[in-house]
Amino acid sequence: MIILRDISLRRGTRLLLDKANVTIQPGQRLALIGANGSGKSSLFAMLLGELGADGGDIEGMNNLRLAHMAQEVETTELAAGEYVLRGDAELARLRDAIARLEAAEDYAAAAPLHSELEAIDGYSAERRVQRLLQGLGFADGAWQRPVSDFSGGWRIRLNLAQALMAPSDLLLLDEPTNHLDLDATLWLQQWLQRYPGTLLMISHDRDFIDATCERILHIEHSALNAYKGNYSDFEEQRAERLANQQASFEKQQERISQIEDFVRRFRYKATKARQAQSRLKELERMQKVAPAHVDSVFSFSFPAPDKSSDPLLRLDQATLGYGDTTILSGVEMTLRPGSRYGLLGKNGAGKSTLLKSLVGELPLLAGQRQSGEHCRIGYFHQQTLEALDMDASAALHVQRLSPGAREQEVLNYLGGFNFRGEAATSPIRPFSGGEKARLALALVVWQKPNLLVLDEPTNHLDLDMRNAMEVALQAYEGALLLVSHDRHMLRNTCDELLLVNGGVVTEYSEDLQAYERWVLSSYDDTPRQPVAGSVQEAAGDSAANRKEKRQQAAAARAQLRPLQQRIKKLEAEMARAEQTLDALRESLADPALYSEDRQQDVAALTRQEGELQQQLETLEADWLEQQETLEQLSG
Repeated sequence: MIILRDISLRRGTRLLLDKANVTIQPGQRLALIGANGSGKSSLFAMLLGELGADGGDIEGMNNLRLAHMAQEVETTELAAGEYVLRGDAELARLRDAIARLEAAEDYAAAAPLHSELEAIDGYSAERRVQRLLQGLGFADGAWQRPVSDFSGGWRIRLNLAQALMAPSDLLLLDEPTNHLDLDATLWLQQWLQRYPGTLLMISHDRDFIDATCERILHIEHSALNAYKGNYSDFEEQRAERLANQQASFEKQQERISQIEDFVRRFRYKATKARQAQSRLKELERMQKVAPAHVDSVFSFSFPAPDKSSDPLLRLDQATLGYGDTTILSGVEMTLRPGSRYGLLGKNGAGKSTLLKSLVGELPLLAGQRQSGEHCRIGYFHQQTLEALDMDASAALHVQRLSPGAREQEVLNYLGGFNFRGEAATSPIRPFSGGEKARLALALVVWQKPNLLVLDEPTNHLDLDMRNAMEVALQAYEGALLLVSHDRHMLRNTCDELLLVNGGVVTEYSEDLQAYERWVLSSYDDTPRQPVAGSVQEAAGDSAANRKEKRQQAAAARAQLRPLQQRIKKLEAEMARAEQTLDALRESLADPALYSEDRQQDVAALTRQEGELQQQLETLEADWLEQQETLEQLSG
C-alpha cells in the first residue's frame, strides 16, 4: 500500500499540489489526469525520487520494484534488443557476469550464475524482447539495429518496451500512447490488462483509460481528487459535482442548446444527417457529462470554408510509393464536401504514404490525382510541429499567414486555444509538446480549409483540448480524413472507415470493435482470421473485377448525380428562405413597427411571413422526397 499524506509540491513559485492525500492499494490500476501543466509529471518525478516534496510524507515505497517509462531520448550504439533487455537490471547483471567469467574460461564460477539466470526465466529474455518490439510496431529485425538509428518517436517506444521488460511491483507510464498508432495502442492495452502489479499512468486517451484503469486521480486547483471507476465514470461523477454550482449549470445548458441547435439545423441535410442522428443518440449522455468540461479553457470552431468544389480531391487508379518501391496500388478515392473518413491500418501498411500522396507532398508513381478548383487542404502531421519557428510568437505565426489581420483579431482567436497574454506574444521555444501541437492545429484552422487531413492530431493534447477539438470537428462543414489512435475521436467525428491493408485501400464495413478484435488476433497463437467482407476479398480481387466494380460505381454515380444536384439546389433555396424569414421576424419584433400609422406595414409583413413559411414547408417536403429517393437508390 502506498500512502501520500498531506503532500505539497511546488515548481518554482507555482503551487502544484496543496496538502494532497491518496491511498493506492496493491494491484490497483489508476489513471492520473489533469490539464497540461497541472503537475502530473512532477508527481511522477516525486515518486521516482527525482523531486522532493515541499511538505507531507510518502509511505510504502520502500522495497518496491519500480519501473517507469523514461521521456528523455537516449542516444546509444546498443542494439535495440539489448537496450530493451537491459530494462531488467538483474537479468542484464547476470548476463554480463556470465559473459566475463566465460571469456576468462572460469566456467565453475559461471555455473551458479546460470542457475540464477534460469530461475528468473532469463533464457527466454530475447524472445520476450522480440514480442515486445513486435507488439509496439517495430519491423522484423529491428531488434538488431542500434538505438541511434531510430527517430525520437521510435526511441520513446524503446523506452516503453524497456519499462515493460522490467519486473516491477509499481509501473509508472507517462502518456505511453503518445507515439503509438492504433494497432500498437491496442496491443499495449491488452498487455496492461494482464499486468499483475500496481499501475499508475498519465494518459489523455479516454478509451485507453476505460479499458485499463479502475480508478482516476484528477489534479485540479492544486488538489488531488480520487474517483472510483474508469474515465467515463469519472466524467459523470465530476459532472454531477459541478452541476451543483450555478455558474457551471448555466454553461451546461448553453452547451446542450448548441447540440440541439446542431441537430435541428442539420438532421435533414444530406451531408450532416448521419452526424445529427448520432448527436441525438448521445444527447442524453452529454446532458449528464457536459459539465465535466464547462471550465475548459479551450473554445474554438472551424470557420465555414469560403468556397468549395465537388469533388474536392480524387485519386484514380493511383499507384503510390517511393522511387521503384510500390506501397499501394489501384487506389480509388473521392473526397467530397461532407466526406468524413477514418483511416485504419497497421504500422507500415501505407497510411502516411496515402496521406502524403493525397495532399500532393508525394508524387504518384502511376494514375491520376485531381484537385478541385476550390480545394483548400489543411494538413496536420507530427512534422508540422518541427516546422514551427521557435523564436517567433504564436501571434507572429498567425500574422505571417495573414499579414493584413488585425492584432486584436489574432489575439482573440489564439485565446480560444488558450494562448493568452505572454503565451500569445512571447517566443514559443519554452512551449511543451502539447502547446506546440495546439499552435500547429490553430494555424491549420485559421486557414479555413475545406478538406482536413489530420494525422494523429491528438498527440500531446490533454483531455479538455481533445474534447474541444472533437466538438469543433463535429460541426465542421468540410471534408475530413483522420488517422488517430484515439478511438473516441474516430467514433464521434467520422462517418465511414477506410482500411489500408495488403497494398490496397478498401472501405471497411465493420466497426472499430471488430477492427480491434482483428488486430489483437494477430498477437495470439491462434491462426489469424481475416476481417469479414473487406480485407481478404479486396486482396483477392482480380484486375477485371476491380474494373467492373469501378464501371458499376461510375454508372451509379451518374444515376445519382441529378438527384444530388437537385438536393443541393433545394438546400440552398431553403437556406435563403430561412435567412429571409429570420430577417422578417426580426422586423416584426421591432416595437416601433406597431405604431398606429404603420398598421398596413404590419399586415404586409405578416402576410409575407405566412407566404415564406409556406414556401419553406414546400421546399422541405420536396427535399425529404428527393432525399428518400436518393437513399433508396444508394441502398
